[in-house]
Amino acid sequence: MLHASTPFRLAFALLAAASCIQAAACAPVSDAAPAPAPGACLDLTPARPAGTAHHLRGDRQLMGTSFQVRVVTPDVAGGCAAIEDAFAEVAREEALFSEYRPASEISAVNQAAGHAPIQVDAEVFGVLQRSLWASRVTSGAFDMTFAGCGGLWSVREKRVPDEESLARCLPRVGFQKVRLDERRSSVFLPDAGMRIGLGGIAKGYGVDRAVEVLLARGFTSVVVDGGGDVRVEGADVDGPWTIDIAHPRNPGQVFESIRLTRGAVVTSGDYLRYFERDGVRYHHIIDPATGRPASRSVAVTVIAPTATDADALATGLFVLGPERGLATLASLRGVEALYFAPDLSVHASPGFPRGTRPASADRSPDVP
Repeated sequence: MLHASTPFRLAFALLAAASCIQAAACAPVSDAAPAPAPGACLDLTPARPAGTAHHLRGDRQLMGTSFQVRVVTPDVAGGCAAIEDAFAEVAREEALFSEYRPASEISAVNQAAGHAPIQVDAEVFGVLQRSLWASRVTSGAFDMTFAGCGGLWSVREKRVPDEESLARCLPRVGFQKVRLDERRSSVFLPDAGMRIGLGGIAKGYGVDRAVEVLLARGFTSVVVDGGGDVRVEGADVDGPWTIDIAHPRNPGQVFESIRLTRGAVVTSGDYLRYFERDGVRYHHIIDPATGRPASRSVAVTVIAPTATDADALATGLFVLGPERGLATLASLRGVEALYFAPDLSVHASPGFPRGTRPASADRSPDVP
């Protein structure tokens, strides 16, 4: 949940961002003001004098979730035009990365699994490289190749795979098998039946690209929220952006508030998409090692310089759990996390901002 300081208060839903292995499940963003119609740009501060900063907002359904873009600027017409440019960029990314679109390059890679490498756009190649980086730093807890087994589970249909189906599927999972050829910008999946899915990172990348479009247009106080993957730059009309972290067992209760002027915040949790059967909670974040819902965490909130990294790391760190996850962060500059463990105890990295202290995530994680 994201809002500005009083007296002008907003509300975003800071929700679990998880891949479709690990599939994204984010509720629509809420706000004190009504959502603008698609294509509309809403001025949330119409009473402010001309020439002073106005808070503008647009909403759009993209990448299977609710995207919201906010710009604070005295240039209302220019800000609204920039919001449309940001949405257009996210739509372009969706066409590029969706494994559910037959014409996408990711679909072509999956269709050629076990047969031939596929040359891909440099942008797609870069996101694949970053996905493999996230897999390495989380020891495989984030793994885009689990897409080959993702269809076995369905929260919506309350479907749980049997052991035999999982046993047949899991040998096709393994990020180490993915072969990237940087010189040819090609991708090869060596085993027939392998699949990759970028649902655990592409939404964060789309958020980053939208922010970069806005910054390139000269707007320095912006927020992009892609279904709970939030990145902020600058400040609202009356102070830094404030992000509320919900309690995972009482999502309407604010557990912690942090202030951020630069960086991304993503939460992964077991409480947004799940069903219960025989006293067991089955949620949407799957441990690639077991093929079953991860059980070492209830929720984790990650702060990182980019939404791309925060998106992927939130999933991987959730799977690892507090002990291994916080140990992993020791090797990553600029990344912080706050965990709810299965017993609801809270564990945070040393640099995670507590209370309402202003924070700026302006360093990039080290690449091994």
